[in-house]
Amino acid sequence: MAAQIKPPTNPQLPAPAPVPPQEPEEEGKVMSFFEHLDELRDRIIRAAAAVLVGFIISLVFTDKVLVYISATYGERLALLNPTDSVVAFFRVALMLGAMLAMPVITYQLFMFIMPGLTRRERRWVFMALPGTTALFIVGVVFTWVYLIPLYIRFLSGFQQDVFQTVWTADSYITFVTTVLFWHGVAFETPVVFYVLARMGFVTARSMIGYWRHAIVIAAVLAAIITPTIDPITMSAIMSVLLTLYVASIVLVFFAVRLNRKRLAATPTGT
Repeated sequence: MAAQIKPPTNPQLPAPAPVPPQEPEEEGKVMSFFEHLDELRDRIIRAAAAVLVGFIISLVFTDKVLVYISATYGERLALLNPTDSVVAFFRVALMLGAMLAMPVITYQLFMFIMPGLTRRERRWVFMALPGTTALFIVGVVFTWVYLIPLYIRFLSGFQQDVFQTVWTADSYITFVTTVLFWHGVAFETPVVFYVLARMGFVTARSMIGYWRHAIVIAAVLAAIITPTIDPITMSAIMSVLLTLYVASIVLVFFAVRLNRKRLAATPTGT
């Protein structure tokens, strides 16, 4: 009797490993006008609370910073009102508090301008905070070392044969603190553009295409933040701002490349 031949059976292949479901991005909700006002109020309160904490901390070393700032003038500052010394002291403390709170201020500004950020975009904002703080400090140091002496030399020597330079403590401290703070803010530009590029709002090509607008904006900002009226100093500030814009284009270029690599590595299906 012939042996029965069993039909060949197909070997069972191992089942493919299940693809883990990707965590959906958390989209921000669309807010109404009054909700935007409430959001603005909350962000301002949080930023002000951070400045208050920094202000309290800075009271420990404000007197030393005040002496250091006043030494640049070369002489003792004049007081015209009984409260000028107190006002100058707390003005310096407030500037130091704002510097210490700069990471919180920057974060609150980002979260108000773009409240619909996804979870990944919020993470980029957090990662950019150390960079913005570092550039702010670099801007303050650069301004103090190079620009403040240039400003003081020009202002104190302007029409010296006609005027006698006697600056009050309030006017001088206001001048120095304002210049240091806003110049430091201007130095944060590259990191801000980098974050915007990671979120897909800007590209290096678009920034290069708007180079004429960048020159005009740099000239306007230089006229605003430069305390003197001479064209040499304004041109120097304008050159610094344009250099920061070029640095921003470079960072945006790398940010766009990172975005493309991330999109290429993301699986298209589940």
